[in-house]
Amino acid sequence: MTSTQITKILNLCAEKMNEQEAFTEPLCELILLFGLPFQKKKSSDEINYSVEVSQSIAHLGECYLMRVPSSQVKIQICKCIVSFYNMELPQKLLSGYQPTSASYKIQMAEVGGLAETLVLSLALVENQLIEKLWVLKALQHLSISGRNCGLMVKAQAASRLCLYLNGADPSGQLVFRSSDILWNLLENTSKEDVVNQLSTLECVHALKEVFVDLLLHGFRRCDYQLRNDLLVIATLVAENPAVPMVESGFAELLIVLATFTEVRLPNPLVKGFKLTYSYEDFEMKKLLFNVIAILSKDPSAAQLLSENHVMPALLYYVKPNQRPGFHEWSAAQYEELQLHAIAVLASVAPVLVDKYLSCQANTLLLVFLEWCIGQDPFFGQGNSFHGTGGCGNKLAQMRYGLRVLRFVVSLYDDAVNINLCDQGAISQLLDILKYAANKSEEKESTLLLEIQADTLFILSVLCDNDLHRKELFSCEGIAILIPFFKMDPKKLYSGLGHNCLLLSALDCLWSCVIGCYIGEDYFIEKQGIFLLLDLLALKEKNLCNIILGILVEFCDNPKTTLHMSIWRGKRDQTAANLLIQLWRQEELDLGVKRDRYGMIVDIKKPIATSFQRQQKVIPVPANCPTFAIMEISESIRAKIYSLFCKLGFENLPGLSTKDFVTLAIIQRYIDFKVGEVWSEICAEIKEEFRPVTSDERTLKAISKVSEGIGRTVVALQIEVKNIQKIQATHPQRELINKSWENVMTQTSNYEALKKAKRLQKISIEASGSKANVQNGPVHSTDIKKLRTTVGPGRLVTVESTPRQYSGGPLAVADHAPRKAAVFKGALKKIKRDKTLDSVKKKSVPVE
Repeated sequence: MTSTQITKILNLCAEKMNEQEAFTEPLCELILLFGLPFQKKKSSDEINYSVEVSQSIAHLGECYLMRVPSSQVKIQICKCIVSFYNMELPQKLLSGYQPTSASYKIQMAEVGGLAETLVLSLALVENQLIEKLWVLKALQHLSISGRNCGLMVKAQAASRLCLYLNGADPSGQLVFRSSDILWNLLENTSKEDVVNQLSTLECVHALKEVFVDLLLHGFRRCDYQLRNDLLVIATLVAENPAVPMVESGFAELLIVLATFTEVRLPNPLVKGFKLTYSYEDFEMKKLLFNVIAILSKDPSAAQLLSENHVMPALLYYVKPNQRPGFHEWSAAQYEELQLHAIAVLASVAPVLVDKYLSCQANTLLLVFLEWCIGQDPFFGQGNSFHGTGGCGNKLAQMRYGLRVLRFVVSLYDDAVNINLCDQGAISQLLDILKYAANKSEEKESTLLLEIQADTLFILSVLCDNDLHRKELFSCEGIAILIPFFKMDPKKLYSGLGHNCLLLSALDCLWSCVIGCYIGEDYFIEKQGIFLLLDLLALKEKNLCNIILGILVEFCDNPKTTLHMSIWRGKRDQTAANLLIQLWRQEELDLGVKRDRYGMIVDIKKPIATSFQRQQKVIPVPANCPTFAIMEISESIRAKIYSLFCKLGFENLPGLSTKDFVTLAIIQRYIDFKVGEVWSEICAEIKEEFRPVTSDERTLKAISKVSEGIGRTVVALQIEVKNIQKIQATHPQRELINKSWENVMTQTSNYEALKKAKRLQKISIEASGSKANVQNGPVHSTDIKKLRTTVGPGRLVTVESTPRQYSGGPLAVADHAPRKAAVFKGALKKIKRDKTLDSVKKKSVPVE
């Protein structure tokens, strides 16, 4: 007899059951047949009859059979399904047949969707406890499979099961089986889908009631374990921002439970509950701390956290470990609770700033951190999640103490930061940084790197925009910072966190040193500019931007440009050459059009990126900056241009012809940017309006001016290439060619090129006489005789490298002491109140 025939007989018997109870036994015996192994003649029968078999098995869970008014039939259906998972092969085999594989029925149940139909049939046994328990037992087996769990979630199994949790059941099986199925659903399907089903007010109330019942009346170990399982489910539900944890009262109950042993205030919500200090209660304590961390992200729970003394309860653990244990907790358990509490404090403190200050949390944390670096013996276990890396030391405690400070100071709350600094936090943080750096020299670890990075961040926030605090940081802090900039570049790729540490050190340099004359001078004297340029020469994309920004800020100090001009990298590379290389690489990354010589290709959009060329015209309000303006704020090119404005565009050693070609573009960067802005304005006007004739003429004139600047630079670039050919032919005329390069970088308009060519002619004629070269070099005093007028009414003096440098770097006696001062750290302080023109070399004015 096939399964299809049996199914037809089942349906007939089910119809007759409504009239005669005598069909109950035959119906149960037929259902029992589904629990026996299926027989097959060929191996291919399993596949050939799969559709028929899966439909027959799915029929078992259909509401049609479950509607039969007989508990015996319903229970037999569930027993049959459970037997799929406890299949025993028959001792006697039928002749010519062999049983199907043990997992065949389980697979067919999945294919037929038995789990979904069985969930829907729960509504038919809602008021029948025994039948309901058997259905849950069958679902418990089915929920082992991920595919079945997906079908169950589709039938809203999570919400249905949750509503049954607090039903009357003296045996306790209802809660046990329902929670086990919920666990399987969370593990085997989308956690988000399950949590969404459990996020209704009715479900949260049901979870709360069954949890309280187990909390107050559970006395067996299995009751404690089940209570903790439900608490984990409640924790996952609380992560959903839309869940009504506060409205249901569940949030307040969990907060009071988490803190009542520390604050010891009577509360009716936990009346009758006693902590047994068993392993299960220890696990519950940690789970309750987790709930507080989650609730701290919910703004509506902030008042509950404040009113129920969460801050003092967590701060109770911010103290040195002086005793071997705490109440009935062992030393290892107390350490784990301590670290967990301080980790949660990092989430709660930013939400309860007023409570944080009123509880003198800053003082407690600073005393705690002082103990962490002290010599008092302490043997941490380091065997928990939060204790990682803290075995035999206090590093785990230091890590989480600093994390609390990092989260609090990141609020940039003046009251918090002033309170910290008034207690000597800057000096203490420097001691911590020195301690961690020394430990890191012995053996590096991610824990020590994180401690150093957090300390640097806290110092950055505290000293930012405060001159007095920067002075407190000054020399001692700079001495600690310097080694970070000498870091082996290979460590940046170690994966331990050196990259983050170096970025934190650079940020600390920017916030704690720049703007303080004493600090800046000391950093420069310690060859800090050289170290920054060494780092810049690594050409790491994530470092370049911040280093360039720091150098731009440092250039307000006139000593910086001198150090930049002296610096030499690998292969005698100069700072100017390095900056030009970074410019070219940035343009390559941005997709700026250049030919193989680095010359401008698109005169209309000479510095436009690929994104700008693809961008459509988007009209914006007048008070909103356009993309051309916004691009400057974090642009590497803008920072490089700013540095060249400090260094100057002439007398730059170590540049090739290609560098001069690029330098011509850099010098006109702002002009090109102005052209981009006008181009965007023109495009927006044409998009929104139809310009009148006069306005249209004006816009065209503006466009021509921008294009004219592009043509001028292209012409200059061509002339630079020509000069390079002359230099290759007459290398002995190097000084004259340098003079010509100066003219090229200073020529401001296309018309002046005609006059500039006359100088080229003079240069060529001068190169014809070899006697002068043999008798000695051409002096700068001879070069001064070469003059030309560039533009209307503008007189340009063309000079080669200044005479004092012609005999070698810093050769003249009056400059020699400066060279020594750079390396011996004895540079004299130069007052900042001088104007930029008074401290930098005057360059030729440009249009």
